[in-house]
Formats: sequence, C-alpha cells, structure tokens
Amino acid sequence: MWPYPPREGEGKHKGGGYSQAREGSLCPESVGRGPNLRVGGGFSEEAVLSENETGRHSELLTVTEDLIRRNAEHNDCVIFSLEELSLHQQEIERLEHIDKWCRDLKILYLQNNLIGKIENVSKLKKLEYLNLALNNIEKIENLEGCEELAKLDLTVNFIGELSSIKTLKHNIHLKELFLMGNPCASFDHYREFVVATLPQLKWLDGKEIEPSERIKALQDYSVIEPQIREQEKDHCLKRAKLKEEAQRKHQEEDTNEDKRSNSGSDGRWYTDINSTLSSLESKDHLQPADIQEHSTKKLDTSEDDLEFWNKPCLFTPESRLETLRHMEKQRKNQEKLSEKKKKVKPPRTLITENGKALNVNEPKIDFSLNDNEKQIILDLAVYRYMDTSLIDVDVQPTYVRVMIKGKPFQLVLPAEVKPDSSSAKRSQTTGHLVICMPKVGEVITGGQRAFRSMKPTSDRSREQTNARSKHMEKLEVDPSKHSFPDVTNIVQEKKRTPRRQSEPKIIPNEEDPTFEDNPDVPPLI
Repeated sequence: MWPYPPREGEGKHKGGGYSQAREGSLCPESVGRGPNLRVGGGFSEEAVLSENETGRHSELLTVTEDLIRRNAEHNDCVIFSLEELSLHQQEIERLEHIDKWCRDLKILYLQNNLIGKIENVSKLKKLEYLNLALNNIEKIENLEGCEELAKLDLTVNFIGELSSIKTLKHNIHLKELFLMGNPCASFDHYREFVVATLPQLKWLDGKEIEPSERIKALQDYSVIEPQIREQEKDHCLKRAKLKEEAQRKHQEEDTNEDKRSNSGSDGRWYTDINSTLSSLESKDHLQPADIQEHSTKKLDTSEDDLEFWNKPCLFTPESRLETLRHMEKQRKNQEKLSEKKKKVKPPRTLITENGKALNVNEPKIDFSLNDNEKQIILDLAVYRYMDTSLIDVDVQPTYVRVMIKGKPFQLVLPAEVKPDSSSAKRSQTTGHLVICMPKVGEVITGGQRAFRSMKPTSDRSREQTNARSKHMEKLEVDPSKHSFPDVTNIVQEKKRTPRRQSEPKIIPNEEDPTFEDNPDVPPLI
C-alpha cells in the first residue's frame, strides 16, 4: 500500500502540497514516476504487479454484473443479497448499478481505482463502511442517503473543496473519517474546521477527537471558515490551470500519434503502393543490419520509458490517467514484440524431394516392430486416455504414418506390405495402437531392388498336388488279360495276428506220476 503523507505540521508547503520528496513520501508539487518515487503516477507497485499477474485488458473497466458476480464467490455469486463487496484495483472510472443490484451492502471496497465522482450509492441504506482511497475524487457529495454510514475512507484523493464535508452532517452515524493525502489536508486549520463542522465525528485521520479540541474548534469556527474559503479559491484556480495544461498536452499527443499512424514507419509519406509493399516484404526477412536497428529501437523505447518515469510531474488526476495510458502503451508494444518473436515453425519434412520417406517420431512415444514371415506388426504406446478421434493412420507400401494430435509418427518398413489388407486396432485397457500389415510376395529393400520370391502357402499346396498327380498309378483295363475283373482280389484281407491269450491253467491230475498228495495242502477248487 501507499505510505500516507505526513500529518499536520510535518513538512507543510503553502502551495497545497508536501515538500518532502523522499522515497515513498507524497509530493504532489514535483514527484517522479519511477519505482523509487512510486506515488507520482498514482499507482503503487502492488497495483502494477497485480495488473501484470491478472493480465487485464487495456480498456478501462466499468461496474458490470459479471464483474460483481466474479467478486461475489463468497455469497455463491448471488448479488442481490451481498453484504460485502471488494472492487479494488479494477481501473473503474465511474460508479454504476451498485445501488440497484446490491441494496443490502454493508461494506464496499473501491480503493485504488480511477473514480472521479461519488455517485450512485445514495440508495445503499445499510452501508456502514465505504473505502474510496486512492481515487480521483475532488469533492464529497451524494452520500446523504447512506443513513447507516459509520466509516468513510477518502485517503489520497484530490479533494480541495473542504467545505463539501458539510454534506456529511446528515450522516448522523458517521464516527470515522479519513482525509489524509488530500490537498485540503494541507490547509491551515484543516482539522479544526472538520471537527467543528461534523459534531458526530469521533476519529479524524486515525486520531481520536478530544472534547477540549472540539470546544476550541467551535469557538474559533467564525475565524477559521473565511480562511478555509480563501484557500479553496486558490486551489480551484490552480486546478483550472492544471486541467487546461493537461488537456492541451493530451491534444498534442493525439495529433502526434495521428501523424505517426498516417506516415510510414520511417516518418516518410508513401504514395507508391508497390514501394510500401516491397518495404514491408523486406522487413519480413531481417538481415543482421535490420536486427541491429531492431535492437536500437528497443534501447530507444527503454530510454523513453526511463525518461517518462524519472520526469517530475504533478500529482493530479490527469497524471494518473497519463501513467495508465503509458503503461497500456508499453504493454501493447511488448505484445507486438512477442508476436514478432513468435516464428511459425516450418512443417516437418516427412518425404524428401527424391521421394525417400524419413523416420519421424515427433510425439515421442515408444513403439515396437515385429517382423515375421507373413506380416509386420507395429505396436504404438499411445496415451491411454487420449480420444481415438485424434489418431489418423495411413499405411503405404513402404512406410506407415500415424498422426497423433497433429504430430506425425512415420516409420519406414523393412518389407513391402499390402495397405488394403492392413488393419489397426486399439486396446481398451492399455490404449496401445496395434497395426497389422501383411507382406506381399516381393520385398523392396532400401538400396538396389532385390526381388526375392516368397511363395505363399496356396502356391505350395498346388505344387504338392501336381507332384502327387504325376506319380499316381492308373488302373489298367485290358480285356485280353482279364475278361472279368477279379472281385476277390480287389480287397485283400490282411492276416490278423491273434491276440496273445493267457495260458490255460494246468490242473494236476491224480494219474500223473509226479503227483504227490500232500494232506497239508488244501484241495484246488
């Protein structure tokens, strides 16, 4: 945040500003715009950083319904029941629609914008805290309808009409008021005038109002008021002069820009269209000398930028707008330079001028190639969750090409294949793409064309049948030898070998001389 200016009695200057110009201090009379004196342009370093981070457009924003909804996430993007809204650092120039869309607001943050007038907030009856610090407000007005207003922050604005605080008399609940950093805060007897004018105030510029201080201010009010009026008149005259100078300067800048836009890049007026076209075409192909000129232009722009930020200027609403315009111009120039730096990549060469296909793996995926006698199988490790519609397969006799999200994968095949008979399948579990490509009868190698006869299985079977037919014995039919066919010899019965039968058991007979009758042995059944 911006550091606040010194309080009353610390480094005052009669011209309505502060004479201190050290780092971070406020010096409206002569302030540099650089990062060390960061208040001069009206933008803090925080504001610049946040603007670069968010990447907002150059157009000044107005209060729109979409803007309020984006800042109402804490209320489920419902705006009619909002009680707190923060619209700080949005480059808002004018307050609109808030009192119609957000009637229940209690806290409203509008600091660090470009608001030049307090308006369209009078219908916010429940508003308790309004923060308008770091804006371009020159007068306090249109706050009578904010009946519950208890705290008003107008730090670092351009309020020079101190008598406009009389409009806050109707805000009976107003307890805290911040006016530090405004031109009126440098007026003589500023604090006494405010304390005497607003009896309901308890705190002014973060300092509590004592009862004795209020009594003294009321006693001296008749003397203080005419002095305040005179200082206001002086301030109004200075502001009128500054506005005229700023308007004249702005008109001069606009005329210079118009001249530059109508003239060529080198400041000359061109009448021949062909010459302009040739000059533009020559710029596309930068030579080393042109690159040096380009770098010198960069140095010139950086020098101009440093000159702008180090140039002392008055802290006015016009200077804040001028700083904003300069920052936006600088951003546009950087975008143009970045667009020029972005060179369109030439398309990758997949086939040379001689007609030779190249091996390319731009998507950088793993693959495996299986080459057998019948076919060539290519397995591509395609990303598992990628949509199949982003894959395009093209099989040619000598190479295969697969486009994966517009990036080519091309592989030269070791043998010639049949594109019409090829097939491509994708696994539902792994996502791999398997391309099966059957071979043809002849193989084309990379060097000299060597034709090798590879006979398919159908040709082999035909040759085998032909060989059998040659050696087949034909049946002779000669009536001189055989009058009738011998039926008995047509089928010759083979001699059947009898099966091996088990030897019959020999039962001993009693008449056998070798028979011995042993009584201990049981009889055979």
